[in-house]
Amino acid sequence: MTLADTSNGPDWVIWAVFIVLGILSAVLLSGHGSWLIAGYNTASEKEREKYDAKKLCRMMGAGIAVIDGIILVLGLFENVLPASFAGIAAMLILAVCLVMIILGNTICRKKKDVSSQN
Repeated sequence: MTLADTSNGPDWVIWAVFIVLGILSAVLLSGHGSWLIAGYNTASEKEREKYDAKKLCRMMGAGIAVIDGIILVLGLFENVLPASFAGIAAMLILAVCLVMIILGNTICRKKKDVSSQN
């Protein structure tokens, strides 16, 4: 049994999601669109100062591009992939989301200048 055998919805939905995520990824990879990042756009100005907005946008854009690639594989190979790949794809997308959260809270933070604290 393949993914196409178990799918209930129209095929255009997966392609619409692919296009929307591709556009979001391109905007974020360009370093713009910080207003698209949930949590960052609602944070106070003091909280935003702790993060490098351009790095955060690019990291989120790269993560969305990876998720977009997984969706592309699902769309292109739905007649070949086994139905169990839907669960694998869901776990991969969840793992990418977790990595994005971890990286967003670690490498995207601005480093404190030790000399200016004295």
